[in-house]
Amino acid sequence: MRIVTFAKAFVSISTAIVALAITPFASAAPFSFSTGPVTDSIGVASRPASGGSLEIEAADDFVLTDPTRIDSATFTGLLSGADAADVNRVLIEIYRVFPLDSDVGRTSGSPTFSTSQVPTRVNSPSDVALDSRDSAAAELTFSSVLLNASFTALNSVLNGIVPSPNQHTGGEGAVTGVETQFNVSFSTPVVLPAGHYFFVPQVELTGPGQFYWLSATRNPIQPPGTPFAPDLQSWIRNENLAPDWLRIGTDIVGAPASFNQAFSLSGTVPEPGSLMLLGIALASLAGARRRAR
Repeated sequence: MRIVTFAKAFVSISTAIVALAITPFASAAPFSFSTGPVTDSIGVASRPASGGSLEIEAADDFVLTDPTRIDSATFTGLLSGADAADVNRVLIEIYRVFPLDSDVGRTSGSPTFSTSQVPTRVNSPSDVALDSRDSAAAELTFSSVLLNASFTALNSVLNGIVPSPNQHTGGEGAVTGVETQFNVSFSTPVVLPAGHYFFVPQVELTGPGQFYWLSATRNPIQPPGTPFAPDLQSWIRNENLAPDWLRIGTDIVGAPASFNQAFSLSGTVPEPGSLMLLGIALASLAGARRRAR
């Protein structure tokens, strides 16, 4: 789900302040992250709610070791029953890792943090998004590149996102479509402190087709990807399951399956001379979040 109402305004304003804080400093190190080559293991739906279709969010994680400004991203998926001309909207969300931004009281508590809907929330995305960028609000621009006119993922998840104890659907079988890379540029950079996050891309199509986010290498991430630890598996939910999430591999497809999804991030890490100002801005962001709550 998009950022909760009380958070949306101050997160957007604070992000803009932090972005401005970095902008004047020419001295910055480049940042890049990638989950590596695309694989054909699975394609998972991820889309905003529209035209009577439920919202679906698929998430995969990344780690920042320094405060970082993210200017652009890529992700790769299948357009099944559609092509690039049918893409109407791209939405990118950033989540932190549970229990941050989450109601722990509705779970069973340690060690599983289960709910009536899911077997665990450990290492899942949080209940609500920390930040987002939406092409419909001119917060990002995107383009697409056709990689393969006919690509088949060996398994898929679209309708089989159901609560416990019936979460193990095994997936919905192979899906074929147009393999497409989406290139996203953020009009307002996404600025984040060091930490562990989840990346959630959603694609809205004008017709009846579906977007499926494709898998990437895992255990370990392969070059030219960026290995990191702990590399958490990808998660998914639809709006009926929210605020909970299911593990695509462990919960839905079944052990020993686990997946990463194909995406990359690019930006800059400010040099020490600008970190003080960035730290002040990030502290202001944290303070605003506490006051809003």
